[in-house]
Amino acid sequence: MMYQPYEIEGAERPARFLVTCDHAANTVPDFVNGGGLGLAAADMARHIAYDIGAAGLARALARALECPAILTDFSRLVIDPNRGEDDPTLVMKLYDGTVIPANRHVDADDLARRLNRLYRPYHSALAELAARREDTVIVSVHSFTRQLRGRPPRPWHIGLLYAADTRLALPLLARLRQEPDLCIGENQPYGGHLPSDAIARHGIAYERPNVLIEMRNDLIETPQAQAAWAARLAPILQEVADRAGV
Repeated sequence: MMYQPYEIEGAERPARFLVTCDHAANTVPDFVNGGGLGLAAADMARHIAYDIGAAGLARALARALECPAILTDFSRLVIDPNRGEDDPTLVMKLYDGTVIPANRHVDADDLARRLNRLYRPYHSALAELAARREDTVIVSVHSFTRQLRGRPPRPWHIGLLYAADTRLALPLLARLRQEPDLCIGENQPYGGHLPSDAIARHGIAYERPNVLIEMRNDLIETPQAQAAWAARLAPILQEVADRAGV
């Protein structure tokens, strides 16, 4: 079977939402350094290589919302689809204290190969899905580690990231803060969006309502936990979108 750098689930589903998962997998295709980045398996299983639990949550959330989902099938360490093509962190050489050996001396040919066979096909497919309806609402699913090396623990269960477009993010933030058992971060654990990232490219550029959801990865490690969180978040997202008129 021919390698595909992304997967689309539920393309025929009718709802206006589109769930995306930019960091769904830790796959290193064979054409990238022979299928490895020079890292130990333990490092490839860490948050530096992909967003742990995010793929399962994205799939479950899309099913609950009755909408499509698109997920990558390559590691963010190979090339990061949530960065612009001119971003210096597009191919990471060091992440959370770990040097990425295969990325230390990436040349122009290798970068072009990764762009043309991974990054650009994903964004083309995402663009096509987002354009299937005029009223698409993009929900980007990510996860974050509870603690970076040498840093204090992060207290948030969920972080909502937004920048220029607040139509969905701010009402969702207010609604989630009504949940008494949750600690919700506003533009945490990262701030807003980067120029030319996936939301800027497919949401903001087309004035599509959007939000990026960051789930703490220890909360969504199992399929059962992913399903439970999807069941909890889907009706809240639907309620907020309806009330906000997006």
